[in-house]
Amino acid sequence: MAEDSDRATRLEAMYTDMAAHSLEGLWRMERKGPDVRPYLWQWDTVHRAVTAAGEFVDIPYPGERRAVALVNPGIPGALGSTHAIYTAIQLVRPGEVARAHRHTPNALRFMIEGAGVSTTVEGERVPMYAGDLVLTPNMLWHEHRNDSDADAVWLDGLDSPLVFGLAAAVYEPFEDGFITETRPEDHSGRSYGLGTVRPIGYEAPAKGSPLLVYRWTAVEPAIQRMAEDGTDTEFDGVSIEYVNPGNGGHTLSTMSCWMTMLRPGEHTKAHRHTYSSVYHVHRGKGSTIIDGQRFEWAERDSFVVPPWTWHEHVNASDSDIAYLFSINDIPTLEAFNLNREEPLTENGGHQKATSVFDPENPN
Repeated sequence: MAEDSDRATRLEAMYTDMAAHSLEGLWRMERKGPDVRPYLWQWDTVHRAVTAAGEFVDIPYPGERRAVALVNPGIPGALGSTHAIYTAIQLVRPGEVARAHRHTPNALRFMIEGAGVSTTVEGERVPMYAGDLVLTPNMLWHEHRNDSDADAVWLDGLDSPLVFGLAAAVYEPFEDGFITETRPEDHSGRSYGLGTVRPIGYEAPAKGSPLLVYRWTAVEPAIQRMAEDGTDTEFDGVSIEYVNPGNGGHTLSTMSCWMTMLRPGEHTKAHRHTYSSVYHVHRGKGSTIIDGQRFEWAERDSFVVPPWTWHEHVNASDSDIAYLFSINDIPTLEAFNLNREEPLTENGGHQKATSVFDPENPN
């Protein structure tokens, strides 16, 4: 007994000495990543918050951007919807200009509502309409402008949790505050948004995608044609990726964007993967079952699918199509050969939903 007591005393002394010098034994370290949880943000709640912010928060001061972040409850300090993706709902009121800045995180905007609004990127003004996807690749100067008499609202997506985790975050305000337009309006869209042709002599604003905007008016008929041709997957319905037309790669270097069509009554099979996804319901209503819990969504809601969680989608309507816009971190995982996927083979590929997520009582 005395020998055991002496051993325990010496062991404790060893741990105390190690801690004093910022050391830790691997055998005592917990191998656990961020606690990214499935969650759903209802549009009515988010819109109420961002509308209220419009009454109290002026831009450019006290904030550069009037945006309400969709914060994952498992990682609140990270201000991310997942460990790698930040999303928020941004509001620019009539006549306002969100002044120019640039940063190392990549950013994108999915337009929800508004007209007469634009994002200017490196001197190119890009008009924004509902359903459009607008890119601001890292370290490009950009500002937002609302020249209409109605509010403009969109979904922001950034890889800032990843960039901050790598200690690579750099932010710079534009010295003159506002960008001078030096390129024709919507130049990249008219030059590169033509499908399979590429203009000779076109100079992209900077590294990254040469196309700054993907128009919903082009995306919707394309995905409908795919549906008519039976181009679908058992896990993601009819889905397209917004591709960088310069290299045929992902939308951005760290994030990929998808649009998924769920046909009336469609119920996909379940699978899981190591990448995380944040979804925004562009149209329709339905549900997504995540690890046995049903998340019921409607138009303009947003929800998160954490890494390595079983999930499947259901279109609740027998007559209407549902469209889900999503952002994922596939490019980052592929860069490190970490992307893995696995189908659910039990029960015909479907989970048993044992509970329903309640936004008023999520725990």
